[in-house]
Amino acid sequence: MNIVRVATYNIHKGVQGLGPMRRLEIHNLALAVESLDADVVCLQEVRQHNRLEAKRFALWPEQTQADFLTPQGYEAVYRTNAITRHGEHGNALLSRWPVLTHQHEDMSDHRLEQRGFLHVTLNVHGRVMHVLVVHLGLVKASRARQVAQLQRFIQREIEPDAPLLVAGDFNDWGTLVQDALAQVDLHTWGVPHATFPSRLPLAQLDYVFARGLKPMGLTVPRGRIWGRMSDHLPLIAEFALTD
Repeated sequence: MNIVRVATYNIHKGVQGLGPMRRLEIHNLALAVESLDADVVCLQEVRQHNRLEAKRFALWPEQTQADFLTPQGYEAVYRTNAITRHGEHGNALLSRWPVLTHQHEDMSDHRLEQRGFLHVTLNVHGRVMHVLVVHLGLVKASRARQVAQLQRFIQREIEPDAPLLVAGDFNDWGTLVQDALAQVDLHTWGVPHATFPSRLPLAQLDYVFARGLKPMGLTVPRGRIWGRMSDHLPLIAEFALTD
């Protein structure tokens, strides 16, 4: 039986705190990502570059954050969601398995939020596995339209019998996303695992939905250090790749 370990983590652009208390956490996050020991790591709020932060922090990495966070032997894919005054940020996928293809789809619903999802295909134990890395909007009506777009993309682009993971920060405090994705046979499982806010988790905003894979386990790391690095906690899911 082949096990696939998947993590999803919103890294809050590698910086925590407000005003003069802002601190750079990207170096700690690199150690944290490696410690997850996941075959596939789905990241949100990843900065490609930011000129203002690079001036503010002396230890700002010269590499893009996706490349900086990539453990040795992994491959990184990054695509931009939002272009800002000083830089840009988006979603990334880090994979222990060979990357076959990747594409990005814009799902911005209004001018105040730039959103998108990353679609990557991987060669996992000789099989093609699809992974969508998602970061949905803050407004419920926008999320409903974005999930409908996600449904259409899956029906159009991904074979019904292909192993599929949809992971990320869904910003949903209810069951809207779960109910909608169930319509395309994507499911989560188990009891809720609160991931937000990281210091005192109250709600699960981060999920890994699966189709064509057998769920084996679901965990969220706990401890003071995890509450310092981002406003979200990572979620780790394990699956058996079925025949």
